[in-house]
Amino acid sequence: MELVREKEFVNQYHYDARNLEWEKENGTPQTNFEVTFQLVKKDEERNATTIVAVLQFTIVRDEFVISGVISQMVHVKGRIVNEPSEFSQEEVEGLAAPLLDMVQRLTYEVTEIALDRPGVKLEFKN
Repeated sequence: MELVREKEFVNQYHYDARNLEWEKENGTPQTNFEVTFQLVKKDEERNATTIVAVLQFTIVRDEFVISGVISQMVHVKGRIVNEPSEFSQEEVEGLAAPLLDMVQRLTYEVTEIALDRPGVKLEFKN
C-alpha cells in the first residue's frame, strides 16, 4: 500500500488550564483518542482510494486539558478501500502517526508558552 499524504490540517486545538473546582461539580475529563476514516473517492480505473484520516483527542494532564481534531487527506495507491474496517491495526497506526506527531508538536509549543517553562513532551504508546 503506497500512501501519498497531503498536509495535516488542524481543525481544532484547544488548551484549558485545569479547574478542579469546576471538575468537582461537573466531572473530571478523560483522556481519549479516536481515529476515523472518511472515504472521499474510489478510483477503480487507477486502483486508488482517497480518504481523510481524522484524529479526535482529549488529553488530560495534571495542569491542563488539551482537545481537538486534526485531519489529513491520504491517497492510497494500489488498493481500493471499501470500508475503514479493512485497515489492519498496523495500517491504522501508520495512517494516524502524522496526526499524533502534530498533536505532540502543538502541545510542546503551547505548553511552553502557557506554562512559561520548557514544553510538555507527549509520548504515545501503542
